[in-house]
Amino acid sequence: MEFDRRRLVLGSLAGVSGTALSGLPAFAQGSQPAKLGTFPEGVGADSVFVGLTIPLTGVFAADGQDLKLGYELAIAQINAGGEIPAKWGLKGGGVLGKQIRYRVADTEGKPNVAVQAATQFFQRDKAIMISGSVSSAEAIALEELASREKVLYLVGVAGSNDVTGKNCQRYGFRTQQNAYSGAKALAPVIAKALGKNMKMAFLVPDYTYGHTVYDSFAQFSKAEGWRQVAKEVVPLGTSDYSSALLNIANSGADVFVNIAFGADAVASTKQAEQFGVLKKMKLAVPNLSGFQDKELGAEIMQGVYGTCDFWWSLGSTNSLAKTFVDTFVAQNKYQPRWGAHIGYMQTYLWALTVERAGGFHPVDVIKAYEASKAQPYETTLGKVYFRAEDHQMVRPVPVLVGKKPSDMKSPEDYYDLVALVDGESVSSPPEQFGCKLGPYT
Repeated sequence: MEFDRRRLVLGSLAGVSGTALSGLPAFAQGSQPAKLGTFPEGVGADSVFVGLTIPLTGVFAADGQDLKLGYELAIAQINAGGEIPAKWGLKGGGVLGKQIRYRVADTEGKPNVAVQAATQFFQRDKAIMISGSVSSAEAIALEELASREKVLYLVGVAGSNDVTGKNCQRYGFRTQQNAYSGAKALAPVIAKALGKNMKMAFLVPDYTYGHTVYDSFAQFSKAEGWRQVAKEVVPLGTSDYSSALLNIANSGADVFVNIAFGADAVASTKQAEQFGVLKKMKLAVPNLSGFQDKELGAEIMQGVYGTCDFWWSLGSTNSLAKTFVDTFVAQNKYQPRWGAHIGYMQTYLWALTVERAGGFHPVDVIKAYEASKAQPYETTLGKVYFRAEDHQMVRPVPVLVGKKPSDMKSPEDYYDLVALVDGESVSSPPEQFGCKLGPYT
């Protein structure tokens, strides 16, 4: 199927000169092949192009639109230069003095459409980097394509263990915690709040994200004395959950663990309320969707425990997070969700890593990412780094609980941040999920 070019939205900004960071280790481009992937064709005299693969329609549209706004805010700030990029460690405007140009392709949340869009970015636009996804299936397809084409891919929203596990790729990097880290962070907190020896009923979407989130939460909740009494596997994009929810309602469970994401999370939870599931059981969401709170409302979400990539109240303790939240709200008139944060932070870390590498050659940039444990990035989440073994970011994991409507201090004050769990303490061993990074060239 030919990709519809009308899905593409072009974005660009005027050029401003800039300089590379000084005093940071760089990998000599001369030690690598001069031509690789879209390098050097994709590096213009005054600009570089990046392709953004984002679901703007379909099950993940709300999170995708939020993700898009995060990328666009970071690109605008980096291109303009000044105080905000300087706080991240960048100098001047742009990346190594080059403006970032971009297009956005609507992937519809479908891996085949995402691959078609990315292929056009490589062939037509000579994209030096691509980024974006709100589906682990999308992310896996894109990182496989990017590694074949030898172009850097930065994962968007994607929680499956497989992304940096058995499907890891040399050219792919992820900032979001994996399912293992989220579950290991959440299980002790929720067990302390709700009690030991609870019975669980799972609703599991039938793709890599759903299965690995289930595997990890089942593992760590079992360690807290919890026991599974039901597991219902449903297709992605299900509209009628009645059969699965009837079985869950009759399971005798104490906790309904809903692993569905995006519009599926909203639809299944609304139907669970209609079936009386939420009157019988507590609701737990191992990986919260960005707009689940707003679309379901505080009456349903109060007391619900889950994890996420970022929550906007982190701005009260982190100056970079505060700047991100304040500038996002000023531009978009709502508090950013974690999709926006992923797009924003990925873009800044890419720019920083290019400057550390001293150029855009993909191998040099990859090696600079892989060396970040020795020189962690200071970010909206504090200090973080990417593991050289699997390209998974080691970063803290926020654990949230939904507030009572009467406790909300503003219309978007849906959650209390009950824990910010240290990333090192919940990270999976690099070899656990079978990651074998491919060659550099």
